[in-house]
Amino acid sequence: MNKIRLLMVVLFACFTIPVLATELTEVIGKVTDATTNEPLSGATIYISDLKTTTTTNANGEFTFRNIPAKGKFLVEVRYVGYKTTSKQVDLAANNQLTFALEQSVIESAEVVITGTPYSSNNKTNSLAVVSVNREKLAQAAGTNIIDAIAKLPGISQVTTGGAISKPSIRGLGYNRVLTIVDGAREEAQQWGDEHGVEVDQFSANRIEVLKGPASLLYGSDALGGVINIIDDLVPAPGEFNGNFTTSYGTNNGLTASSLMLQCNTDGFVYRGRVSYKNAYGFSYKDHTVPNSGFNETNFSGMLGLNKTWGYAHLSLSRFNTNVGLVENGPNANGDYEDENGAVITNSEAQTRKLDLPFQNINHYRAALNSNILLGGGQLKTTLAFQRNIRKEFEESATEPGLNLGLNSYTYDVKYSFANAGVWEPTIGVQGMHQTNVNSGDEFLIPDYVSDNIGAFAYLKRNFDKGALNAGIRYDYKNIDGDDLIADGNQVFTAFNNKFSNVSGSIGFAFEIAKNLNLKGNAGSGFRAPNIAELGANGRHEGTFRYEIGNSNLKQETSLQFDLGLEYSAEKVTVGLNAYSNRIYNYIYPGNFNNETHPFLEEDGSTTTLPLYRYVQTDAELLGGEASIDFHLVKALHFENTFAYVKGTNLASSTALPFIPAASLNNELRFEPTIKGLKDSFIKVGLTNVFKQNRFDSFETETNGYTLLDAGVGTSVKVKNGKINLWITGQNLTDKLYYNHLSRYKPAGIYNAGRNVSFGISVPLL
Repeated sequence: MNKIRLLMVVLFACFTIPVLATELTEVIGKVTDATTNEPLSGATIYISDLKTTTTTNANGEFTFRNIPAKGKFLVEVRYVGYKTTSKQVDLAANNQLTFALEQSVIESAEVVITGTPYSSNNKTNSLAVVSVNREKLAQAAGTNIIDAIAKLPGISQVTTGGAISKPSIRGLGYNRVLTIVDGAREEAQQWGDEHGVEVDQFSANRIEVLKGPASLLYGSDALGGVINIIDDLVPAPGEFNGNFTTSYGTNNGLTASSLMLQCNTDGFVYRGRVSYKNAYGFSYKDHTVPNSGFNETNFSGMLGLNKTWGYAHLSLSRFNTNVGLVENGPNANGDYEDENGAVITNSEAQTRKLDLPFQNINHYRAALNSNILLGGGQLKTTLAFQRNIRKEFEESATEPGLNLGLNSYTYDVKYSFANAGVWEPTIGVQGMHQTNVNSGDEFLIPDYVSDNIGAFAYLKRNFDKGALNAGIRYDYKNIDGDDLIADGNQVFTAFNNKFSNVSGSIGFAFEIAKNLNLKGNAGSGFRAPNIAELGANGRHEGTFRYEIGNSNLKQETSLQFDLGLEYSAEKVTVGLNAYSNRIYNYIYPGNFNNETHPFLEEDGSTTTLPLYRYVQTDAELLGGEASIDFHLVKALHFENTFAYVKGTNLASSTALPFIPAASLNNELRFEPTIKGLKDSFIKVGLTNVFKQNRFDSFETETNGYTLLDAGVGTSVKVKNGKINLWITGQNLTDKLYYNHLSRYKPAGIYNAGRNVSFGISVPLL
């Protein structure tokens, strides 16, 4: 603990030294139409590695101030109706930049930050990455941030009603998917079924999803992939702006609003955001699920410096949510009953006041991010502290039964050496120290202390038509679980486990013909067992099972091969991805031989629950994703995606549990040109989910279904930006269906029915 705190202090001191020797540097440029050479006004220019942005004036000109006088950075330019372009720029040799954009009905892939230490565009990244911007996230009308990306190919979610969704990438979820917030890995008891991603969805300017093992750059828990939630880049110097967004959903009465203000005063940058969400129980057909509502309040702020030596940003946030927990499904008539057997009416279920049981979660996060130009290279660091307090209230609204307090200290230090844009070498070290304490009178996991550290080396070789990359990493983790005797019973037995692993990755990306890109990657992954898998002994409120851990579990390792082909022409884009993922010592909970366990309730009664034990097997996941977008008419877009994954238990040649069904998504989008309006659209979509008839012995088959979605929206240009308005509808036919990964399916609770969402986003100042 003291060593980690000392490291934070020393690194922070190092970051502040360059502030004493700053000098103003300007880079100017111009953006034009490649065909007519006419200037483009309102184009946006980004330098992601410096967290800075600017826009062009009426003459197509732009200026970057307070940026380094030297160094190579990827500069990205976007403009509606034109192909996004990006290129490596040596600021020492180019203080005047020019970009000629080509008109296109298809906007090329955005810059990918997740995959490599240096920012790079998708054409030189060997990993499979998809990206969603803020506008698409808002129009998805998800009740949480994971719902908003769940239609991306290869992405699905483990749902607990409308409040909680856990991401699954290519059939892997829980601690196999790492979420990055404010540049730091989120640590928030994410091993649990009913533990969602604890971040303000309004804070996401863009979400990048890396599909496949990312252990090389992120260590344990990135075996399945990474979800990188990226906040806003700071405004240009001298700008003070903000935004207010609000929406309403008819299914569960969800009201969601967020206010943001930010400013850049000669390189001193700051941002503040406050958000609030409130919903009553979700509904399907003529039934509202009692006590499935939630409320959420978020505060966040950022202070930082953007100077010629780089940047340093301190982000602070508090995430608070209260979530109702559903204990029972409907009766034989489909109605919900209270504890006395009386039917709960829909009007009673639509109260916004939560009943018992419910959970209260507070997640505090402080993260210091910096990129310091040092010795011709870049020193990127993220130091973070997170405190997660999770309380579950059963018999009393003031005295929690389960009360978990988790403290996490994380550090991530990478140095990318000076390069000529050809060789890009990077070394790094990452680590974490965690302590968990039980403060309630119920227990599920033991108190524990955990430490892990990892070091890696990464090298990328750029060519005119692509790139090669390779890397190697070593990880070590130690976890100590405490002994606990309560009321004369042995609840937990102490254990000490150590895990270590060497992992690596090699990949390529090349333009084999005009507009045709081929990419491939072979990588190994690593995941140490989480605390629940090692030491669980109990039941969560809101789950329908009793869990027992296994302290003898081995670490998971994987070997995945990924091959992708992308074609991007003027009016059509095609993407194909195939992968094979072999996981050794795959860990999963199972209910074997219908084993049950008695559970003593607070009132003295005994409930019999199915008993789930954590076991291991070798496993294989095979699958792929395909997408094809037609834009034969400029204003008309026909977008289609397909995803499939097959999970096999190699010991028994049977299906792995918790594997999502194959899905096909189709969307027809019309974008008319309307005088006085911008970015207008009308869309109709179908979500086709196929029958899941491959399931483990303790699961059941899930029928296929088709959902109809639609939406309409537009923007009104105003002096300081544009006002966005939209109306979107989900499951418009009010289809009764179960998602195979829904935790409410075993209780006979359907997924949400028809929902219509109304939204508006207004620029401020």
